[in-house]
Amino acid sequence: MAEDAAVTKRSYPAGVPCWVDSQQPDVEAATRFYGGLFGWEFDAVTTPPGDTGSYVVARLGGQETGAITGLGDSSHGVPAWNTYIAVEDADAAVRHLLSAGATLKSAPADTGVGGVRAALADPEGAEFRIWQPGERPGAQAVNLPGGWNFSDLHTADTDAAADFYARAFGWQFDRLDFGTMIRRPGYGDHLEATVDPDIRARQSGDMVPAGFADAVGWLAPAAPGERPHWHVTFTVADRDRAVQDAERLGGHVLGQDDTEWTRTALIRDPAGLCSRQASSRRRRASSSVGF
Repeated sequence: MAEDAAVTKRSYPAGVPCWVDSQQPDVEAATRFYGGLFGWEFDAVTTPPGDTGSYVVARLGGQETGAITGLGDSSHGVPAWNTYIAVEDADAAVRHLLSAGATLKSAPADTGVGGVRAALADPEGAEFRIWQPGERPGAQAVNLPGGWNFSDLHTADTDAAADFYARAFGWQFDRLDFGTMIRRPGYGDHLEATVDPDIRARQSGDMVPAGFADAVGWLAPAAPGERPHWHVTFTVADRDRAVQDAERLGGHVLGQDDTEWTRTALIRDPAGLCSRQASSRRRRASSSVGF
């Protein structure tokens, strides 16, 4: 199903996470699992220039929300969820990131009309991707049931990570009672001027942290034995139903958590990759994060 050309596309300023994809040993099995869990439909299999593996874009209601790829040369043969961060110029961004302490995993590669991507790792070893958009600006179906909600960084040294990403992308880190929020200053202004004109009114109130409109993710200490990585979360309408569906489709539920605001579950897919599903218990600012 193609996207409606009349709908204004969601765009992502430099420094904002914009896309996720999953490297899988069995692309067909992964499409069955995630299609059944989130209601995703998939484009025809393509092979990006320079890759040996397949790349399948997932859509929700006709809008792009992420992708599943095989373990081709560009994925280093390791199953993973990847988070992409928007940049204006991939070559310049790589030079800057290397000077800030990153390690290059895959040099900038032109994917055709979609854009240019590169893979790097931060000083703690957490891998991330950058994306210079062409005709594909980033995920369009976000923050709705079945769509990508956010990515957060799990790392062993949160202070060192905050220092690196502040230099790398201009991020700011706000330590709140319930976690550390990552902000890209100015992102809320961008959303207000483009796809979310009501964001300020909707996120007003004493319960909403200052600067929440600029939020692009969360920073969390890695659990004992957990490798540093970028973790992905998807919105679901009903956490308990999602848990049942995941188990029926061959996934494994690693944990569930209920807070005053959300109901979440940590799921391991049949390939062994983990992601989190979250549903809102109440309507609040967190149900409206735009990235």
